[in-house]
Amino acid sequence: MIEGRLHTRVLVDAGPLVAIFRRDDQHHAACLDALRTIVPPLLTSWPVVTEAAWLLRGSPPALQKLLSGPADALFQFLPLDETSLPELATLLGKYRNLQVQLADVSLVHLAVREKIDTVFTLDRRDFSVMRGAGNRAFRLLPELS
Repeated sequence: MIEGRLHTRVLVDAGPLVAIFRRDDQHHAACLDALRTIVPPLLTSWPVVTEAAWLLRGSPPALQKLLSGPADALFQFLPLDETSLPELATLLGKYRNLQVQLADVSLVHLAVREKIDTVFTLDRRDFSVMRGAGNRAFRLLPELS
């Protein structure tokens, strides 16, 4: 990131949501630092929050904070309904060798549809391969060493 530059219109994956709400997560500090560079709200989908909720199932306080995310203006859901299913199925087929999850392809679909090029994710393996609008690589946050 260029000093002082804030990221706008950022899609968030499950990993950072978990890391933000679990202080014992190895990526907690990096995700909080990255969060300070993003103009809220983060944009996401129901499959992503469902995945994050499942990952936080052993930590009721963290799960409660996750579920307060929209009310606290941390994140906002982008519309994803039955009309998106054919494209989600296409993306699952396209990236089947990666064995991606529905949450991941929902973000790719939203990135293409909404012309968003930045994804807040810890999943470098998948998001460094998957492509957004115009077959462009995603800008990934946070910067991991």
